[in-house]
Amino acid sequence: MPVNRNATKPAISKTANNKDAMADPAKVGKEPGEASEAAALQLGELSELLGYAMKRAQLKVFEDFLRCVAPLQLTPAQFSVLLLLDRNPGRNQTEIASTLGILRPNFVSMLDGLESRGLCERVRSASDRRSHILLLTDKGRAVLARAKKLVATKHEARLNELLGPANRVALLEMLAKIAGEL
Repeated sequence: MPVNRNATKPAISKTANNKDAMADPAKVGKEPGEASEAAALQLGELSELLGYAMKRAQLKVFEDFLRCVAPLQLTPAQFSVLLLLDRNPGRNQTEIASTLGILRPNFVSMLDGLESRGLCERVRSASDRRSHILLLTDKGRAVLARAKKLVATKHEARLNELLGPANRVALLEMLAKIAGEL
């Protein structure tokens, strides 16, 4: 499918090429007397860069995720942590943070928030007193169960409908290849 390099779906920003345009943003890129919607920025080569396209898609996916789990007030990263803790009880902070690619200071702050909400707890490791293991609380398991249901029935369902089963599988494979080999 050909890519339209000259426009984007929403108007990203207005460009100001002259004093009239700066005085009246509705006239951007238009001749005097021409009424118009805001002119979309020309993306040019940017629309062909995979990194840019992936970041734009990620932003949309995260926005949809946040809408779907809004009642639970979970971010995608927090949801990921809860999922890993559920599947890997008793693992330490470093292992979870490393697996998710979260920097230690950011992870500690996130854990503080999850722990203050009663969703998980840090327990000093019996084998290494310098380390803490992470455990989901009963409340954490309940919130995770609700989140998984919302994600499956709303967020993932919407993505599956948009992509179709074959494209979903292909996209997951391509993203895994990039994450694993780049």
